[in-house]
Amino acid sequence: MDKVKEMESSFNHGISIAERKNILVTGVKKIESFDNEEFLMDTTLGFLVIKGSELEIIKLDTYQGNVSIKGNVDSLSYVTKDMKKDKEESFLNKLFK
Repeated sequence: MDKVKEMESSFNHGISIAERKNILVTGVKKIESFDNEEFLMDTTLGFLVIKGSELEIIKLDTYQGNVSIKGNVDSLSYVTKDMKKDKEESFLNKLFK
């Protein structure tokens, strides 16, 4: 178990965006939820929300903690755990409407 924590803490977090269409996020511990308009992921520096349209995962490297996404990127924001719960609840509300 200590090796897992050691690996997670060794990920460096970074974001690279090319032409607002391709994004590379490093230091990703877990993808909490995603669809073609929003990604919610847990990074080594907190929860990150990426919003846009036609978003899709191009490459997922769970060993290195890298995620490549393509689509039209509108915004990036970091959220607290309380805001994450609100996002999850609103996501569930969308499913059951």
